[in-house]
Amino acid sequence: MHPPNSQLAFLKLGGSLITDKTRASTPRKDVLARLAKEIAEAQETRPQLQLVLGHGSGSFGHVPAAKHGTRDGVRTPEGWRGFAEVWRQASALTRMVVESLHAAGLPAMVFSPSAAALAEDGKVTRWDLTPLRLALQAGLLPVVHGDVAFDLRRGGTVLSTEDVFAHLARQLHPARILIAGIEPGVWADYPACTRILPEITPQTPAASVRGSAATDVTGGMASKVAEMLRLVAEIPGLETLIFDGVQPGRVRDALLGARPGTRLFAPPEELP
Repeated sequence: MHPPNSQLAFLKLGGSLITDKTRASTPRKDVLARLAKEIAEAQETRPQLQLVLGHGSGSFGHVPAAKHGTRDGVRTPEGWRGFAEVWRQASALTRMVVESLHAAGLPAMVFSPSAAALAEDGKVTRWDLTPLRLALQAGLLPVVHGDVAFDLRRGGTVLSTEDVFAHLARQLHPARILIAGIEPGVWADYPACTRILPEITPQTPAASVRGSAATDVTGGMASKVAEMLRLVAEIPGLETLIFDGVQPGRVRDALLGARPGTRLFAPPEELP
């Protein structure tokens, strides 16, 4: 198995963090500006850091995707119109994210899954990552996002940022995947929400991990944890952090090596 690239991290800005998920197409532009500044500060402090940035769709793509059932498949003319609408809304939010990054001095470039990735039954199966690799080598900031994709079995589908990260991680071998949302970590007692799980490994009982309260066609917290646990079990040395990006400085500190929130990893004895 390829060892992780210690200089490479993936960072997801959750849809619940950068949009108001209870109101359709409502960005949190002040939060975007702050997060972009924190990313720029981290890269200035640690110039060798390589980063792939992803973001969720929040109140943009999830609302039309839920209306049209896009994740489950696209097979009718009306469904394809919905597919295009999900793409349009996801792209609109991506443009706002990129403008915030450029305003902070970051050389961001978008690599949209819908333009280059092919899925089969909801999972990415083909994606030529040569341009993205070259962007990293050139010191640019590749941006990916939750998006629609053409699917060999379903016609079309919706890929979450975690789906995209899962495929990229198997090819690019990051050392860390950082998922910044509005929760301080993974709750041990959702929905009471009084205790955070500091660590989760593939052997941790997952019965207490529940879904998200807002509209999220890609499954909410439970699917995020499941996807990331599969990855840390598969890729030796990889760790994932699920934490709160609402606190100023938290994203910057995580990029510089801090471990806020819940850490997902596989101890050596749990690796295959």
